[in-house]
Amino acid sequence: MSSEFFDYTSQEVSLRASKYKLSCSFALIKIMSPALLFNIANAYILPFWIAMALFPNWSVTRKVIGSYFFVVPLILLYLYYLFVTVDPEAAATLANPQLADIAKFFAEEGAAGAGWVHFLAMDLFAGRWIYWQGQDKKIWTTHSLILCLFFGPVGLLSHFITAALSPKNNDDIDISDKNLIQEK
Repeated sequence: MSSEFFDYTSQEVSLRASKYKLSCSFALIKIMSPALLFNIANAYILPFWIAMALFPNWSVTRKVIGSYFFVVPLILLYLYYLFVTVDPEAAATLANPQLADIAKFFAEEGAAGAGWVHFLAMDLFAGRWIYWQGQDKKIWTTHSLILCLFFGPVGLLSHFITAALSPKNNDDIDISDKNLIQEK
């Protein structure tokens, strides 16, 4: 046996193993079609939305949504899409965006996949914020979460309006005003 094998530190071995795992992961993704990756991403997000909207007080929902890690697979898929679709010409288009050029860019399947995964990740992250606002302030969020799932910013707007109209959100009003609210 070569002594070269034994010259690696455990940190170097770990780094080499993680690079191998990453290259294997990208190789696995590379053999999947953009349509399959699109479908996997769509299926991946559904349990999180269902948990936040229908089971907001379940301990599993709180634990999973309390972490940021559930968004990481979408971010990695987004990076993959960018890696395979953004060439120098596309980078120049994205650096100085014009609507017609952006439309042409997103006409490519890989670019459309990147855009869609971008929407999924950002909407899911916004949904996470809405969920935790609801938990912290005891605000009903199901409608806002459903709107955020399908229409992103509309769900955020819905939550802003719900939070503004919610009496539980008004911690800084006078006691007399709170009594008036309770009497109604």
